[in-house]
Amino acid sequence: MKNLNEVLSALESLQGTIGACAFSGGQEKLCFHADAEVNAASLIKLPIMAEAFRQREEGMLDFQQVLTIPPSVCCPSCGCISYLHENAQFQVRDLVVLMIILSDNTAANVLMDLLGMEAIQATVEHLGMAHTHLRRKLFDEYLISQGIQNQTSAGDMTLFFRKLMAGEIISSEASREMMNILKNQALNGKIPFFLHSRKIKCAHKTGEDEGITHDCGVIFSREPVIFCMVSEHTDVPCTERVMQETAACLAGVEI
Repeated sequence: MKNLNEVLSALESLQGTIGACAFSGGQEKLCFHADAEVNAASLIKLPIMAEAFRQREEGMLDFQQVLTIPPSVCCPSCGCISYLHENAQFQVRDLVVLMIILSDNTAANVLMDLLGMEAIQATVEHLGMAHTHLRRKLFDEYLISQGIQNQTSAGDMTLFFRKLMAGEIISSEASREMMNILKNQALNGKIPFFLHSRKIKCAHKTGEDEGITHDCGVIFSREPVIFCMVSEHTDVPCTERVMQETAACLAGVEI
């Protein structure tokens, strides 16, 4: 894809619910179904991180506090904690980092219990993310069976990263720390796919589940670009290819 018209055509061709936004230089570069709500999957970990920093900033939480993770709270799939020895111990900061860079589901659930789901949702609302809703912990099979899902949108994720870039999430220092965590993201098969070999850095967070693939963050090209793309009920390989090519187009990279 060589221009945004081709990007829009590619987005239109995808099946399912697709949302995509790009923002750079104080201007909206791309807006495609920005308010379409989708299952948030692991993107919900971004407001969890923000709330952890808020509570630290207000003296309510010590990032050096050590927590023991019993086997009963361990979740499958993404992350590493479930595969370590029983009753492993982590500082709160470790859990925040693992939740983001490895998308650790166990870390996310432990942090939701520690921070409080209502407090996390209150921060979501304070940030103006009108289409983002934290309704359950990850892998809560009963609530999943009842159709209860966490939700977000490409527009909300773009707002989050705009505020993060501006140093407006919690504080300038907290925003800088959160951005640095996101720069160490280990899951780099989507937005950064064509960018890493060009030494273009990204700070981003992915999300995935059956028929779901998301990636949202900042591409640090010559002029930084915020790019957020979400999807549900989609063909994941096809959608991820469009995501990869759109990121390259926005970064000015030929593929």
